[in-house]
This record gives sequence, structure tokens and C-alpha cells, in this order.
Amino acid sequence: MKAIILAAGYATRLYPLTQNRPKGLLPIAGRPIMDWIADEIDTLDEVDETIVVSNHRFIRSFQAFARSRVRQGGRPVRVLDDGSMDDSDKLGAIGDIRFTLESLAIDDDVVIIAGDNLFTYALKDAADFFRRHGDDTILVKRVDSVDDLRRMANVEFTSDGIVTAMVEKPPEPRSPYAAFATYFYRRDTLPLVRQYLEEGNKPDAPGHFPAWLFRRKTVRAFVFDGECFDIGTPEAYRQVQSLFSPDRPPVADSHRQATRLEIDIGKG
Repeated sequence: MKAIILAAGYATRLYPLTQNRPKGLLPIAGRPIMDWIADEIDTLDEVDETIVVSNHRFIRSFQAFARSRVRQGGRPVRVLDDGSMDDSDKLGAIGDIRFTLESLAIDDDVVIIAGDNLFTYALKDAADFFRRHGDDTILVKRVDSVDDLRRMANVEFTSDGIVTAMVEKPPEPRSPYAAFATYFYRRDTLPLVRQYLEEGNKPDAPGHFPAWLFRRKTVRAFVFDGECFDIGTPEAYRQVQSLFSPDRPPVADSHRQATRLEIDIGKG
């Protein structure tokens, strides 16, 4: 299995915090957000390579991050440059997935994670679910706020997790479950990323792809324990900083749930 961390966005709504530093490298509890993500990826024995896809503007920052992972004793990280310089020429999240798959000729199962999502669930639990069922898997959680659901990918699924409906940012959500930006895809699903884009579908939010995919093959929803924060504004960043500290890091803990925050979950 390959792990792909999507980190080529520009997070303009977080300016000035992200004018000179990528969103995924903003510190939480004394370490970059992506350090916490990479730590969870390193718990998956089946992952033999972790890949960060960056834009050209921040490529050196992510190369420095990759070197720091090795110094910390983590697995090596490969960094790809998608060549974009700003929002005007970015590939979009799904475009970057295609760029990564084709640049490295990946022919393996993949786990794909947004590099700006701070989460407290155990990634291994989701990987075990993916292996057990053998189907493409998205991660979902119950969200009680209808306003939040309107800004997320709304998911309906059966009692055994088979997705029956998925809509990005619905005006009237039909389910209390929302998808978060972690996805497990089978190797035979990867060619469909090219098909999705060649049909003219949206290349930006990664949730658009599984919303298209579930109509073509089985996709399952794994309901995770814990929290996931997509930090969209400077105010939201300060809120998450106040929740975690080096003494209380954002790590999976079956005996502790992170306090729920009402934060701006919109993409930057």
C-alpha cells in the first residue's frame, strides 16, 4: 500500500498564516499538523511508501519536512512537486491524485489523506476495516450541526457500511453523517481517477471522486471514533491550538475523546 498526503493547496483564507508556510506545516502541540498524520500512517505495516504531493511554491518546505521525519526516526517521505504556483494554476486535489498516481506509476492499494486534517482517530482501525471488507472505503462521522453538514460531503449508507448516497455540500442534508478527507482505494480503482477527470468532473474537493465512484462500484463507510479538524480560518486555528498541547497531543486514545469544537470546517 502507498500513502498519499495531499498538500498542494494554498489555504488563502488562512492568510497571513499561510502566505509563507503551507497549511499542513502549521504547528499544533509543538509539531506540524502533517507530523501527526505521518505518525498515524507509520502505524500501518502494509504501507511501504509515504508520498507528499506539494505545489512548487512550497516544495522546499515539504522537503525539509521529509528530512525531519527521517531525523525523528519516522519512515522516509517522498515529495512530489505538481508545478503549480498559486490558485490560478493549481491542479485541485483530485488532479493531484492523478498526477501522483501517473508520475509514480502506482499500481497498489492507496490511502489518501488531506495534509491539513488534524485527527484523533486511529488510522489502523480504518485500515483494518478496509482489509476486512476489501472494498474502497471512506471515513465518516456523525455531525449534529446541520450548518456543518451543509458544508461537508453528506453520506448515506446501509447497516453494513455500503454507501447508497453521497453529496458534496447539500443545501438540505439527508443524513447526519459526513465524510472526512481520508480514503482507502483498491488498486483496481485507480484508473477510474483518470476517467473521472476526463469526463469533465470537478478536480478540486477530494470528496467529489467517491461521490461519483459509489455509483460504479462498492464503496463502504467506516464510522470513526475521535475527531477530525479541517482548520479553515485563523480563528479556527487558534481554537484548535487551545485544545491541544504537548501534554495533551492530538493522538488516538480509546479512553479519551477530544472535546468537540464548533470550528469553521470550510476548505481554505
